[in-house]
Amino acid sequence: MEEGLLPVSVYPAGRGLLFLAIHTYLWYNNLDCGQVCIPETTEKYIESFRCFFSSSETLVPGNVSNKKENIMYKKFEMELAGRTLRVDVDRVAKQANGAVLMHYGDTTVLCTATASEKPRDGIDFFPLSVEYNERLYAVGKIPGGFNKREGKASENAILTCRVIDRPMRPLFPKDYRNDVTLENLVMSVDQDCSPELTAMLGAAIATSISDIPFDGPISTTQVGLVDGEFVFNPTAAQKEVSDLALTVASTKEKVIMIEAGANEVPEAQMIEAIFAAHELNQKVIAFIETIVAECGKAKHEYTSCAVPEELFEAIKEIVPPAEMEEAVFTDDKQTREENIRVITEKLEEAFAENEEWLAVLGEAVYQYQKKTVRKMILKDHKRPDGRAIDQIRPLAAETDLIPRVHGSAMFTRGQTQICTVTTLAPLSEAQRIDGLDEAETSKRYMHHYNFPSYSVGETKPSRGPGRREIGHGALAERALLPVLPSEAEFPYAIRTVSETFESNGSTSQASVCASSMSLMTAGVPIKAAVAGISAGLVTGETDDDYLVLTDIQGLEDFFGDMDFKVAGTHKGITAIQMDIKIHGLTRPIIEEAIAATKKARTYILDEVMNKAIAEPRKEVGTYAPKIIQMQIDPQKIGDVVGQRGKTINAIIEQTGVKIDITDDGAVSICGTEKEAMEKAAKLIATIVTDFEAGQLFEGKVISIKEFGAFLEFAPGKEGMVHISKISKERVNKVEDVLNIGDVVKVVCLGKDKMGRFSFSMKDVAED
Repeated sequence: MEEGLLPVSVYPAGRGLLFLAIHTYLWYNNLDCGQVCIPETTEKYIESFRCFFSSSETLVPGNVSNKKENIMYKKFEMELAGRTLRVDVDRVAKQANGAVLMHYGDTTVLCTATASEKPRDGIDFFPLSVEYNERLYAVGKIPGGFNKREGKASENAILTCRVIDRPMRPLFPKDYRNDVTLENLVMSVDQDCSPELTAMLGAAIATSISDIPFDGPISTTQVGLVDGEFVFNPTAAQKEVSDLALTVASTKEKVIMIEAGANEVPEAQMIEAIFAAHELNQKVIAFIETIVAECGKAKHEYTSCAVPEELFEAIKEIVPPAEMEEAVFTDDKQTREENIRVITEKLEEAFAENEEWLAVLGEAVYQYQKKTVRKMILKDHKRPDGRAIDQIRPLAAETDLIPRVHGSAMFTRGQTQICTVTTLAPLSEAQRIDGLDEAETSKRYMHHYNFPSYSVGETKPSRGPGRREIGHGALAERALLPVLPSEAEFPYAIRTVSETFESNGSTSQASVCASSMSLMTAGVPIKAAVAGISAGLVTGETDDDYLVLTDIQGLEDFFGDMDFKVAGTHKGITAIQMDIKIHGLTRPIIEEAIAATKKARTYILDEVMNKAIAEPRKEVGTYAPKIIQMQIDPQKIGDVVGQRGKTINAIIEQTGVKIDITDDGAVSICGTEKEAMEKAAKLIATIVTDFEAGQLFEGKVISIKEFGAFLEFAPGKEGMVHISKISKERVNKVEDVLNIGDVVKVVCLGKDKMGRFSFSMKDVAED
């Protein structure tokens, strides 16, 4: 042993923590720890260990060959709605521009942000891609199907991508053309800690700490309403009983995204919930800022794709502002597009020899239109179609447009036209869901939205529903769910399909109106009619310089700053979706937009929809299936089903109906012919009835013996009539009175000596 060194075993106990640190250091450097000795004078080493271990860093055991940077990561924690939110930085996915491993309770999501080195050529938009990848191992499931692996994204995953995209997109530079991908991988799910919310927070943090240009951070909060009280980031149990499912994203100053489903929540209460979430978001943003301060990278330089200012000046000389105003000032979409096409051709001819300008001419014309429309609206209070600021386009409603379907209605608002068809089916036709949410295993109400190219005067092949179609369908579905009857009240699976016949702004809210009327024509006893409308926004240089527009058309959506969709009844709001292109909204703007949509919604309900159909029809349509419900003893379910389904299949074969039985003994008989349904109900009632003396039955002769006849009262339910009980007159042979297939009335006599139920024909009382 070298002079001046002491064995670890005799080193003063007060240095125990240092012992641990030194042992760790030696292990980490693959040194021999068997005979470790420590210098008597260790002060100079203590400081080096302090540098080695940061207060915000965690040393994770690993292979001794690992380098320091591979096993060190930074951990940040905060309490969020009673649960711990933890962010691990520099732990995994280090080759991404930004990456965080998010933990909320036991929910774990890996969130990454990656950008290309160079801008994509030939595009005039920011190419942002958001992915939300659900892995069924997160809830301990193996995927179904032949391949036993995850396939295409679920609807929930697609909707989550959209809700992540909407608040993030406006905060990237408008002239940025580098591809950016935000990936969110769900690896573990705690049902009380939303993986969707965790991904929203993680995507914002990963982008904020990356070198990708981004004007964040942002935070997102979910709000429930339980027993009249707001609940933040509700648990699974709280979501089950909540009257509100609100998601709010905020920057440090403003609200940037709102998404909500609600059980007719009043406008004032909704506004209160939005800004309660906004307040909580500020605490999370402060937490994120500490992460960015310690781990954030310097934002990288990028090639701007902005249109040269000299090109704008040249365009204005050829096409003066007054000419552009005249071109866009029309309520006909095709006319306006033709006017712009003529202007574009004129400019292409003028700049034919300037290839650099020609490459960005389309974007320049677009921006010129945008500036023109915004100036007309904000400064002149003049909308492109000549309407007043709060005026709704011409409205029309029509029911029973399509024959032989279960229900149909069409709603028209200007050049936006939606036809919705309703289909009813037994509850067995409800959609099965195999996802991460254990509470959602089936969906009884399905709303599907289709957007064909002819609706906007274009031609392209149909490739099935995209993210937009799925998003619009989900929004309308969310708006109508609160008014649907319960399964006990109306034991049907319900599907509504909204076909876009014509589109010029806010087709999703037209779908809400058309679907509400279509459900009523189908005889679905909804609690109240639901209407939807969209408000727009044009802002100036300051927060106080703005104008809220009622019922925006496509042009005002494209060139404006907001698409604020609100659906609801007379009583309150059922759904909200807010998309914006600026860095957030102030409270006065949100309050004014909600007030404008309430006024418009009330007008649509009273003056248009209620005049087309005021209340649901009392019965389902001629071509819709009819359902009879009955309750049986759950212990008798096996008797009705029979061995390997033999009994129930026999009933179905005899009557042609569909039969559903739940575990609690609720039986639904579905068919189109009333007599067949009643026959099936009678057969089931017979099967579950315990034969008692004096009961009357009707049975079919299935077998004849010398001593009597055997009758089948229902599939699997048989009894015998002794020859002495066939007739009041003497019967020598059973065949003299009965033949196989005869249907006869009998009365139960009880059990015979052998314990079998016996019946009598002769003792049936005459009518």
